Amino acid sequence: MLGRPMHFLVAFLLATGFMVESALAESVFRLGREADAKALDPPLTIENLDIWTMNNINAYLVRATKHADDIEPDLATHWEISEDGLTYTFHLREAMFSDGSPVTAQDAKFSIERARDHELATQAALYQNIASVETPDDRTVVFTLNEPSAPFLSILAMFPASILPQAVVEERGEEFGSNPVGAGAFRLKEWRRGEVIVLERNPHYWEEGLPLVDRVEWHVVSEDNTRILKVQAGELDGALFVPFNRIAGLEANPDIRMILDPSSKTDHLLPNHAAPPLDNLNVRKAIRLAIDSQAIIDVVTFGYATPANTFLSAGMMHHDGDAPLPAYDPEEARAMLEAEGATGTTLGLTIQAGNRVDEQISVLLQQQLAEVGITIDIRKVDPSQWINFLIEGDYELGTVYWTNDIIDPDQKTAFTLIGDDNRNFFSNWTSPPEVTELVKQARVEQDFENRSALYAALQMIANDNEVLYSLYNSPFRNIARACVKGFFQSPLGRVDLEHVDMSGC
Repeated sequence: MLGRPMHFLVAFLLATGFMVESALAESVFRLGREADAKALDPPLTIENLDIWTMNNINAYLVRATKHADDIEPDLATHWEISEDGLTYTFHLREAMFSDGSPVTAQDAKFSIERARDHELATQAALYQNIASVETPDDRTVVFTLNEPSAPFLSILAMFPASILPQAVVEERGEEFGSNPVGAGAFRLKEWRRGEVIVLERNPHYWEEGLPLVDRVEWHVVSEDNTRILKVQAGELDGALFVPFNRIAGLEANPDIRMILDPSSKTDHLLPNHAAPPLDNLNVRKAIRLAIDSQAIIDVVTFGYATPANTFLSAGMMHHDGDAPLPAYDPEEARAMLEAEGATGTTLGLTIQAGNRVDEQISVLLQQQLAEVGITIDIRKVDPSQWINFLIEGDYELGTVYWTNDIIDPDQKTAFTLIGDDNRNFFSNWTSPPEVTELVKQARVEQDFENRSALYAALQMIANDNEVLYSLYNSPFRNIARACVKGFFQSPLGRVDLEHVDMSGC
């Protein structure tokens, strides 16, 4: 072919059926999940589907490592901590947002102060210890704390602390969550609500060579089995949250890669303490005695889960592995309910429609509680609206799961036990002042063993008050086509899309 003109080569390839476009085609990873995101403004959300999308759009001063066992640099190349633990000085790399504007120290100051001060910030309590943020120059950010904080680096690696462009946030206002700009590996290209979110490669991303794909599509497929069928048919390249009962079959399918990644995920049953008779501690204790968590694990998870003994997930920093597992004693449960005049009570149980695990759990809970004289009315709601019922307190019992957003237990502990802005994990439990003090002590304690003792006490308080019912811990359960490489979900729930490799497909 040497010496032939290029137009001859193209004509030859077309004549032989070769599509020139295929050589230039974008690499696309299509991922199915149960519902759509709602808003992509980091401080103003608490929903996983928002967070997991934003994680790939945004960057932070520091970030959790891939396996969530340490903190590493992100937009900050390095930092210093003063001897008294009150001053943190971060030095920024030369980086740009996805619109091509530079990331500055002022953007970092604005973003963190917004996470602390915005009236709608969902995690504002975590940032109240920040007394001031100074910017000596465009590449330096200095935080001064009111008191030392063991989890401070961890909360800077958390989604509300995403570094955003101040000018764009102020310009777009309430619309920023629908049209965000960040400094992460991807940027938003298209959002057809209820259908798909399309992310494209951020050409300005600081980390050379990433991402490995040109585009990611988050497709909304609410029914679990439909997501699996679409992957098997090649209509999707991956899917999140595979039902436990499908794991063994998918592991045997050579065209599918079944991925069980270690997680910080804990499934809970949430009681609304403001809904009688759940405002009665003895009634809540009786319900706990009536729940056979091991039966749920055996039937629903096919043994892939382990019983949860506290609200902190097993393996998490400062989880109390010595706390006893909840007892199962239906006879005692019935006697307690009779003593409180609660036998014959009907309680609504709010779950996500189409979620096979939720549906199986609800049927088992219905059977178990019927044995002690409580009728469960299963209330299936649209997955996109399910969390709103919990947030607004429009429920009696509700299934919910939690994945940690930081490697430190402070976030979930504060959210569960002293979260005034979220009514203590939406449970409406009223926490006494001494609990608030314990959480604050644990936050500033620098000695690891002493800190563990404080968190053990807090886990016992949550158990004694039945703030919520912790059912089981389980791995993330995802699938991908066998040709897909690098698809991984960290213990914190972060879906690693930067390293997804579609070259084998």
